[in-house]
Amino acid sequence: MKLNTFSSEEQNLSDSTAIENLNEQYLYGINVTGLNIVEGTVAKNQTLATILSPFNVPYQIIDEIAKKSKEVFDVRGIATNRKFTVLTPTDSSKARFFIYEPSPSEYVVFDLDSVDIYKAEKPAEYRTREAGGTINTSLYVDMTNQGIGPDLIDMFADLYGWSVDFQSLQKGDKYKVQFEEKLIDGQVVGITDIKLAYFEHNGEPYHAIPFEQNGEVNFFDQDGNSLKKAFLRDPLKYTRISSRYNLRRFHPVQKRYKAHLGTDYAAPTGTEIRSVGDGTVIEARYTSANGNYVKIKHNGTYTTQYLHMSKIGKGIRAGARIKQGQVIGYVGSTGLATGPHLCFRFWKNGKQEDWLREKIPPSEPILSQNKLAFETKKSEALILLANIPVTGENPKLVAQTQDLIPVGSSD
Repeated sequence: MKLNTFSSEEQNLSDSTAIENLNEQYLYGINVTGLNIVEGTVAKNQTLATILSPFNVPYQIIDEIAKKSKEVFDVRGIATNRKFTVLTPTDSSKARFFIYEPSPSEYVVFDLDSVDIYKAEKPAEYRTREAGGTINTSLYVDMTNQGIGPDLIDMFADLYGWSVDFQSLQKGDKYKVQFEEKLIDGQVVGITDIKLAYFEHNGEPYHAIPFEQNGEVNFFDQDGNSLKKAFLRDPLKYTRISSRYNLRRFHPVQKRYKAHLGTDYAAPTGTEIRSVGDGTVIEARYTSANGNYVKIKHNGTYTTQYLHMSKIGKGIRAGARIKQGQVIGYVGSTGLATGPHLCFRFWKNGKQEDWLREKIPPSEPILSQNKLAFETKKSEALILLANIPVTGENPKLVAQTQDLIPVGSSD
């Protein structure tokens, strides 16, 4: 065996280099040792030029950076209250780097010396959390009171959309959920997914057990039936339905009784509208009655339509292919509408039907060759669910959940 030997001078040099490396500081992946760090937030009406001018960056460089950055990050998108950082040498007030954070999880680096721009993700941590509670007011209110954010509430409502009618919950209904959070700089920035869930409505249990089949993980109930359907339950994220399908309804604008063949969803102007399923856009335009609307053909059986949009989504035009959950427009009150809402319409075999009463076929259940593996997974899941405590439990309360959002729209 050959041993490496070093002179005392070489050893001292190596130790010195190691100490220097330990003393180096990095920020946004940049060695900031010896640099001044100036942090701030974008003020109202501030631009790249007004931020960098006090740091002696020539206008020519700012202009070049703005033009070159469009493919990475368009500097016209710099927004109020977003964090930025400027790095300057200790012996100069001229900025060397400008770093802008368009979101809590990513940042854009502008190298002002080499006029180079790149975007990067902040390092993230992930943790598993559990929550369980009892319905006393509504799914949204009770989950929010437990510290659960809207992202998870939306995922939970989508997961159980075809199993549970969240507009008619009972006090005393229960929920349990295990989920994964994403953290940046120690702060929760989002929910990556639901790992396991349970809902009890009117004493009937609804399990959501994850299982991989045919290379895809989906959720199944305790009998091995898939919770996934060809369509999402709602074209908006969790929201209150303001007007159900009605063949004889007094029209508030036209002042006459008229069949209402759609389902209305009350929501603020600008709320994202999503396609309930995969399909092809067959119409995306404006009419005086429908306002801005999009119509999608999903297959030979089903077609859906989305009315009164404030605007149609970018790239949404006749012939465009659409994926389930894709944003196709935004809630508005264009056309014959008295307030912001979405009128959603649904056709089956060319006939308009009541979307809320339609029985959408589920995806493939657990295959016979996978049943043994699923039973093992189910047993593990049931143990985990049993160990999640339920807060605020009061099984004697059975009153109907009250409506919480006022209705002020119609089409």
